[in-house]
Amino acid sequence: MHKILRICLLALCTTCLPTVSVLIRCNEKGSVSPGIPVHLNAVLTNNLSDIPALAGFDREIKEYMRYWGLKGASLSVMRNDSLLYAKGYGVADQGKDMQPGNLLRMASVSKLITATGIMILQERGLLSLKDTVFGPRGILNDTVYSRAIKDPAYYRITVEDLLRHKGGFSRQGGDPMFSTRSIMIQNRLRKVPDSGKLMEIQLARPLKFEPGTTQEYSNFGYLALSLVIEKVSGTDYETFIQDHVLHQCNCADFHLGRNYYEGRYPGEVRYYVQPDDNPVAEFNNSGRLVPRCYGGNNIEGLLGSGAWIASTPELARFVASIDGKPEIPDILNWQSVYLMTEYFDKDTYSLGWNDTKPTGEWTRTGTFAGTSALVKYFPEGDCWIFITNTSTWKGSELAKYTTELFEKLRAEYGTKFPKRNLFYE
Repeated sequence: MHKILRICLLALCTTCLPTVSVLIRCNEKGSVSPGIPVHLNAVLTNNLSDIPALAGFDREIKEYMRYWGLKGASLSVMRNDSLLYAKGYGVADQGKDMQPGNLLRMASVSKLITATGIMILQERGLLSLKDTVFGPRGILNDTVYSRAIKDPAYYRITVEDLLRHKGGFSRQGGDPMFSTRSIMIQNRLRKVPDSGKLMEIQLARPLKFEPGTTQEYSNFGYLALSLVIEKVSGTDYETFIQDHVLHQCNCADFHLGRNYYEGRYPGEVRYYVQPDDNPVAEFNNSGRLVPRCYGGNNIEGLLGSGAWIASTPELARFVASIDGKPEIPDILNWQSVYLMTEYFDKDTYSLGWNDTKPTGEWTRTGTFAGTSALVKYFPEGDCWIFITNTSTWKGSELAKYTTELFEKLRAEYGTKFPKRNLFYE
């Protein structure tokens, strides 16, 4: 009965959503958009961002890629919700140059998408950030989960705790989202555990700390949020996010990524690791040795913690739809934007974002084998997005060096970008 009620409420709330694909739209300042949103991946090419005044800009990016051994990368630059620049660098796949419309894994940048889905559900009154997640009164109150819980501290985990990495989960002994093979061996499983089974296994373990009292980065917490979205919306995670988040932003080509090269989506790049990164045991305990970026981890099992793929221009359009600026209408109300970007202190994660500073600078990073992603939103209204199809030995620390590159390029070339908006015809 509750599930039917939730579905009806969800359908009713859908009718309240703004119509985003219209011929002419007025923003909050009363001005008119220049046209209709375009299918970015179908129309953007490198030629549109071959700009003589930015020749030195291109050289510096290529030098950065050479230094870090990056096969390919995609860069988009947005200013005040206008896409000024979108370009691919290097190789997308063997014999294919990277173009701005190529799709790339974004790893933990996916968490920003999941957090937005949670905020949509809160705006519709279908959940609250203060709701508990587990136990008889929690959202995920399924009997199989409740029976698995041995540590009563689980009953105190809230939705907000999961969003802020304060759920009490630990990666000591291995991140459960990247330890599938070990979990299969320890639990004598013959097949890869699905999300429900993985949840059941984790819930039988004690928490590391009292929920809400401290933080430790947790991919598993965002898997739990993916299941919260499914339970509350009455539909699968990907369908809800596509229909009620991404399509509302005019993002047409986001997908949950797949594990192997053979399963790639049209336009998706090939992923690479460094030459000295030796093959690893396949995540499904098959006994095979595979490249770390193709079968080393169960990407499909990450769901909202890290599975999304997209182009950098479409990712920029998503950010433009949740940034509180009026030029492109947001899919969230101002209260939700404020909650997601509110600054507490340097030891408190923001909602979906890694870090939001009181100056208005927001950061979201993502890294695993075969990719490194950085979304940097600057207080002046600039947003720079850089995603690679190659991982480096620096791992997540590469984002620090990419940030330094952004700051250098902004200082040298920030005034040389053309005044235009590639989001529209």
